[in-house]
Amino acid sequence: MGFQSQVEKAKHLIRSRLCNPNFIIKPLSDSPDSNYSKLKFTISSSITEACNNSILLVGPRGSGKIAVLELVLNDLLQEYPDTISLIRLNGLLHSDENCAFKEIAKQLCLEHNLLFSKMASFDDNSQFMIAMLRECGLAHKTIIFTLDEFDQFAQGKQRLLYSLLDAMNTVTSQAVVIGVSCRLDVDQLLEKRIRSRFSHRKLLFLPPSKEDVQRLLEHVLSLPMDSSFPHDYAAQFNGKLQNLLADDRFKEIISSYLNSNSTINHLVRFLFIVVSFWESKSGFLSLENFKSALSSILRQPKQECIKDCSILELYVLVCMKRLEVKEQNSYNFNSVMKEYKSVQDSFQTSDYYARNVCLRSFERLIQRELICFTDNRAQGQSVEFRPVKLLVSYAELQEGLKSYRSCPIILQKLMEH
Repeated sequence: MGFQSQVEKAKHLIRSRLCNPNFIIKPLSDSPDSNYSKLKFTISSSITEACNNSILLVGPRGSGKIAVLELVLNDLLQEYPDTISLIRLNGLLHSDENCAFKEIAKQLCLEHNLLFSKMASFDDNSQFMIAMLRECGLAHKTIIFTLDEFDQFAQGKQRLLYSLLDAMNTVTSQAVVIGVSCRLDVDQLLEKRIRSRFSHRKLLFLPPSKEDVQRLLEHVLSLPMDSSFPHDYAAQFNGKLQNLLADDRFKEIISSYLNSNSTINHLVRFLFIVVSFWESKSGFLSLENFKSALSSILRQPKQECIKDCSILELYVLVCMKRLEVKEQNSYNFNSVMKEYKSVQDSFQTSDYYARNVCLRSFERLIQRELICFTDNRAQGQSVEFRPVKLLVSYAELQEGLKSYRSCPIILQKLMEH
């Protein structure tokens, strides 16, 4: 096998891993304190002990709620293949009660080889669900309801949740209701009658720790030492990867990215971009691949606009930022000109322009939406007197000045003092 083909095969392997949520989640599920272990224990207890249960999975989007749930369900379907019926609902599709009950009836009919009637009414489908809960309970079969976008079901009259939880409490059934939501307060949206029937179990999905990220990177990016790859290439690749993971510069890059996007889903996207910057001729992942991926994914449109500004426009932006630092919350063009004049008087630079030229630069910044008027009530008033505010943060302006090729040194000094 040629060197180039080995590299392409390694790229394909890593991309296939990144496309497999189960592979990504697996190293984070080994601990008995992990959400995977807790969720599997809760559901398996309901199956073995023939009881009802309900649980909420909450956390930001991309934190791995669905991936963990699917991993648990796949494992349980292998362990208890004949005692589980799975019903999947999504709040974006089935938040309407009629639609939800019809979908439940349809999936139950498919699961148990029954004839589904499209003409069945709301009451018919509701009674059918209750009857199936009773029959499955008598047959010692557990029905698992997964409700993605659970907060959508908690809107309006919440008849679906009430009917489902009430049936679980009144008939002989074995059922588990699993709600998945990105809203941390989703349980507070439930009506009192529903809250009293809910188990109040909640699993919180937090961003991965630094140790988890390190373990995840090693798990995803390492090559197997079996016969899939030549031993020498795999050993050399993994050795270079270990050195890279231990490099302080690499840790700084990962930390910078996680400061803005700390979920597992975003980390996977980042690794996809890293692989796309990996050149076949080099053969190994390098620090430059991660640097390029970081700069491309954290690109800020405001910083791009600052790069296209003139020197005078940069002076206007810096003067406005200095006014904000001085806690002058309300200012207009005249206030900015006073600050600009004081800077010129203090440093005697060659970048001194007439007032009408400064006004045109000021208006261009408004057009580019780097600054804006604080209110629209004084639209008939002259631009010079209308209060404005800066739409660029201190960090964005500072980074924009650093990346500006011909930026006067005095502007960077003014930002620091």
